[in-house]
This record gives sequence, structure tokens and C-alpha cells, in this order.
Amino acid sequence: MTDPGLALLATTAPGDCIGLAALSRLAFHGGDLQPLFAALLERVGEQPDDAAGLMDIATLLLLSGDRANGLAIQAQALGQRAIYQRAGAAGGLRVLAIMAPGDTMANTPLDFLLEGSGATLINVYAGPNGELPDAVPDHDVAFLAVGESEANRPILAGLAGRLGAWPRPLLNANPLRIAELTRDGVCALLAGAPDILAPAAHRLDRDCLTRIGRGETTLLEATGGDDFPVIARPIGSHAGTGLEKLVSPADLAAYVAAQLADRFYVSPFIDYANDDGLFRKQRIALVDGVPFVCHLAVSPRWMVHYLNAEMLDNADNRAEEARFMAGFDADFARRHAAAFADLHRRIGLDYFAIDCAETRDGRLLLFEADVAMIVHAMDSPELFPYKPPQMRKVFTAFLALLERAAGRPAR
Repeated sequence: MTDPGLALLATTAPGDCIGLAALSRLAFHGGDLQPLFAALLERVGEQPDDAAGLMDIATLLLLSGDRANGLAIQAQALGQRAIYQRAGAAGGLRVLAIMAPGDTMANTPLDFLLEGSGATLINVYAGPNGELPDAVPDHDVAFLAVGESEANRPILAGLAGRLGAWPRPLLNANPLRIAELTRDGVCALLAGAPDILAPAAHRLDRDCLTRIGRGETTLLEATGGDDFPVIARPIGSHAGTGLEKLVSPADLAAYVAAQLADRFYVSPFIDYANDDGLFRKQRIALVDGVPFVCHLAVSPRWMVHYLNAEMLDNADNRAEEARFMAGFDADFARRHAAAFADLHRRIGLDYFAIDCAETRDGRLLLFEADVAMIVHAMDSPELFPYKPPQMRKVFTAFLALLERAAGRPAR
């Protein structure tokens, strides 16, 4: 039997990348990455200028958790060239993505969103201050895929003066809008929104938190109004890394002592548990302002992530997610229609995603808004038979957005 990784390599045209989506699918389903990794290493050894091979090696390392080496190999590839392609079908839409170097959460996951569409994806990597190549391949539509992060801020700032005369239609075109999607920036954007609760996010440094922990000042004084309990996380962290609920100055002192970061977000803790004691968190993509649910996670813990919510092992949770997806348009989306419209207007981007919940008083509780949240269709169709149709809706809407921008008739 042919190794699936080697089969991917054999069907990839010379000079092209296998790409993030295909490699992620292989890793997600427990495929043995080693034969493909070894083949790519051998190919790069024989052809040192094989930048596409280096880029696929970097992606494999990032997917396996070796971030340091993955980013180092990625930098080596980008030292050779800034433009990479994952080919699609003949006559398919040609989508050019303006990207930032980084891990799998640094950019809008276009390779996932376009999976199965037949589109050719051309990734153009910007330099440290938003520099772009003098010439880029021809394309039908472009997409600014750089996500908000501390590392990407200089890139977004530099791109702000470079994109005004782009030769093709450009979506998510305003890098300064993306740069506003910090946790505190989103709170500022949504201030006064009547149907949305976006808890204040305060940037506090280690010294300030240490003084609060010692009782030398109070949280009320530092934040201008918030008190315990709070949640704290290092600025720049994702997926719950370093995120903890703190109920007292003593908790805060212990938290700071255990963290290496120098700057933190501190926000009031909102108890969003339902009457059954369970917490529910949704990931929703907004495509040209239209909301599409991507997942629902159900957990007895307040810090909900899809992977820790026992969705694989709990048939009741999966049944609830299936019902939520089936009724989303007529129920959740309609109930929060004003909130979604306000989000689209205030954030002002063609595409972004949110993690959210529902407060007990019926408002949309917003945890995060970002252009780079992972949205995928890799879950087992046997275990999650309701997901492929729902994710096809998301991907079809996204492709239609690109086709409208490119002036192509919708399929």
C-alpha cells in the first residue's frame, strides 16, 4: 500500500507546495509523517534550492510541535524566495494571499477555507516591515491574510502604505483594521454595542501585578473599575496557554511567580454557565457579514476548547452540536442578528471569525475576534456526520465571496 504522505508528494507538481491543509489532514488523522519527512529531506539535500520542499518540511515540523526548528526552516525557505503555490484545478480561481512568516496561527487559514474548491493558492510572504516582491504572479483576487499578533504588528503597519493600488480586487484590504483585533482593541471597537458583551481587557505589566499581589495597590485602581474574580493570560498567548482564573491577590501573586511573561491581559471573569452547569462556546465565521457556525464545544469547565470538551468521547455533546448546527440559521443566528450586524459594521472586514457564548441575559458574549482562527473540515465524518455539510456551507460561502470580488459568476 502506498504511504499517504508519499502519495501527496508524488501528486504535487515540481516547485509547488503540498500545503498546510493536506499536511494537517495527514497529521490530524494520525498518519505517519516520517516517510514524507525523510523523502523531503532527501529531495532538499539533492536540490538545495528547493524552497517549496523546505517550506513543506517547515510545516511538518510546526504540525509536530517543533516550533523553533519549523520557524528556522521556514526562514531558510523565505531566504530563497517569497512566493509559494499550492496548485488547484485547471480554470480554478487564482487566489493570492499576502502572508506573514510564522506558525500555523499567523495567517488566515486560506488553505483550509479553499480545500476542495479547485482554487490555486499563491502565498506571497511579506518582509519584516511589510515589504513585498516587486512582481507577483497574475491572479484573480487577492486576500490580506496576515493575522493580528505582536509579531505581525510591524508587518501590518508597513503594508498599510503598500496596498492602495493593488492591481486586482483585494479582500480584508485594510491592515490597520486587522491590527485593531487585539483583545483590548476588540473591546474598544465594541464599546457601547447593546447586544454584545465584550469584557474589558486591560494590559498590565509584571510589576503592576506583583504590586497588586503584595497588597501595595488594588486591582480596582489598576483597571479603573474591575475586581476579582478575573482571568489573566500572557499577551500573545493562544489556546489557553497561561490562562487562569484568579479570585484573590494571593492567587495573582502565585500566578505571576509561575509565569515568564512580562505583560498580561487581565479581564473580569464572566460566569456563562447554563442552568445545567455546563459551559458552551461557539466558533463562528462571518463571511461578508453572514454568520456560519464552525463548532460548538460543551464542557463542565469554564475554559472551553474543542479538544478538551470531550466531543470525541461524549455522544451527548456531539448530538447537541449536531442540533445546534442544524438549527443555527433559524435560532442562534436569528436571535443574535443585530449583534452579528454590529460586529460586521464595527470590525469592518470581509472575513473574520469569533469565539463566543451566550450570557444569561441573552447577549452575545465575545471572547475573541480574529482573522486567523483555524476553521477546518478534518473531523471524522463517521464520528461527526453532521459536520461535512456544515463546513461545505462555510467554504462555499467563502469561495462565493472571492468569486464575487473577482467578478466571476457564483457557482
